[in-house]
Amino acid sequence: MKRLIADSGSTKTDWALTDDGRLLARVATQGINPVHQDGNTIADVLRQELLPQLDDQTAIDEVCFYGSGVRTDLETLMVQLLERHFPGARIEAHSDLLGAALAVCGRREGVACILGTGANSCLFDGRHIVSNTPPLGYVLGDEGSGAVLGRRFLNALLRGRLPETLRQAFAEETGMDYGDIIARVYRQPLANRWLASLSTFIHSHIDVEGVRELVTENFRDFLRLQVAPYGRRDLPVGAVGSIAWFYRDELAQAAHTEGFVLGTVVRSPMDGLLKTLNETK
Repeated sequence: MKRLIADSGSTKTDWALTDDGRLLARVATQGINPVHQDGNTIADVLRQELLPQLDDQTAIDEVCFYGSGVRTDLETLMVQLLERHFPGARIEAHSDLLGAALAVCGRREGVACILGTGANSCLFDGRHIVSNTPPLGYVLGDEGSGAVLGRRFLNALLRGRLPETLRQAFAEETGMDYGDIIARVYRQPLANRWLASLSTFIHSHIDVEGVRELVTENFRDFLRLQVAPYGRRDLPVGAVGSIAWFYRDELAQAAHTEGFVLGTVVRSPMDGLLKTLNETK
């Protein structure tokens, strides 16, 4: 049976085509998010970017799509859009959070987290998401995310809680002063993505006094405010996303301090999705 699996974010979608569990191809298209894109835009991505990379879409028996923005009320829309391009195939469309849970927990009970530009988490029973603490976005919440990490870093940097040499290094590398930073955050779009992009600078200066502690505290807040409410410290906490992956040592330290056991941590959920779906379907 040929199965097409998708892991989609707002920027990029990774696709994997398998045949009875054997990987045939991995391709990529731009991101698909039904919250931010209408049906025609998504159809154009499928028709113009995905289908030309597949030899024969009519031979695909099943499509499993996991994506950001695929809320319960938008699952039907995604299924309908995929059905038009893969006639006769069995179609599933679910949230990226369920994809993350399958990737890091398999079919076992656990807590699954997404730690990238934003942050999210869920309690997973091995098949379904049974509880989800609202992440609230980077203004009201999103503790543990790259956006909040960038925000906390700038707060500490501009208020003098980090060494002056680090502030000088930041100014030299980015060419930005106080006024530029304020303008970028408050007067330009997608401030959350820009704040998260500062993770590259932060990671390269992780050994500077105060930086590692700032990263660890961001994760501790995430565990306290988003994961602890599940009341399941007996379960492993797995995570996907670039922030989880590049700061996995700090995440492990935060988990230990807060009394959690860190489970599987991966940058991208696709390998875990392939393993879980091919073992259980």
